[in-house]
Amino acid sequence: MSPLKDTGPKDTGAPEWRARRERGSVLPLRVMTFISLRLGRRAGRVVLYGIAAYFFLFAPGARRASRDYLRRVLGRRPRARDRFRQIMSFATTIHDRAYLLNERFDLFDIDVVGEEIVRERLREGGGGFLIGAHLGSFELTRAIGRRQKGLRVAMVAYEDNARRLNATLAAINPAAKVDTVALGSVEAMLRVRELLAEGVFVGMLGDRTPGGEGVMDVDFLGGTAKFPVGPMRVAALLGRPVILMLGLYLGGNRYRVAFERLADFSAVGREEREAAVRDAVLRYAGRLEEYCRGYPYNWFNFYRFWT
Repeated sequence: MSPLKDTGPKDTGAPEWRARRERGSVLPLRVMTFISLRLGRRAGRVVLYGIAAYFFLFAPGARRASRDYLRRVLGRRPRARDRFRQIMSFATTIHDRAYLLNERFDLFDIDVVGEEIVRERLREGGGGFLIGAHLGSFELTRAIGRRQKGLRVAMVAYEDNARRLNATLAAINPAAKVDTVALGSVEAMLRVRELLAEGVFVGMLGDRTPGGEGVMDVDFLGGTAKFPVGPMRVAALLGRPVILMLGLYLGGNRYRVAFERLADFSAVGREEREAAVRDAVLRYAGRLEEYCRGYPYNWFNFYRFWT
């Protein structure tokens, strides 16, 4: 397997999202899950308002990032209620993980757009890549998996993220079966290849880089942002299609899951990979921008995103 030439400069330092100390721990997740499952979603949401208020008042870095993003996407100076709504949407999607990972799909009204794209790929076989973002909730793939017989999704993440993901899953539901692969080694790539050969969809998030890898400068919401090329590079090396998947929170108990075809690397030759990866990253960022404008309070990158 030959390496793909970088399509942009290296991100040489640890990004802010990775360097910033994580708020919270496994214990609060367990407490929140206990309250939510025993007392119901409505009672759990009462606690959420206190958590969101704390985050709103005592996270200055996140507050600055929220203001910057909302100003760009709303086209005006954001009000306090705009910022609180964004934080509350974030808290709600985390809270709803307790139900999604415990298969309480009956609590939600989920609208699905583009589901036929997944059905078609399942019929073809060979797996594929589902690429998401820190926009809405990626856990909704579990609900889709219940509707689509034979759909299995394995999450691929960088090592630190994979460790946090496993800890989160164990805190919410120790019995939850979710394949996770930590990138960063030849063995990980071989495991991803095996999963694809079994017809598994491989899920990745494509809007953050851990640093030290190729990135592209992309015009995003009126400014320059660095998008990683790694997720598209993996798909290109393994010659699989890439499907955009976003689980968007609409308020109350309503979500919308959207699937779109982003790229198909199954017939892309080695000489064409660089251009194909670049085009795929640009399309991904463009579609992400459109969804941000349509669902502005679903953006959950609370750090300095623009260079």
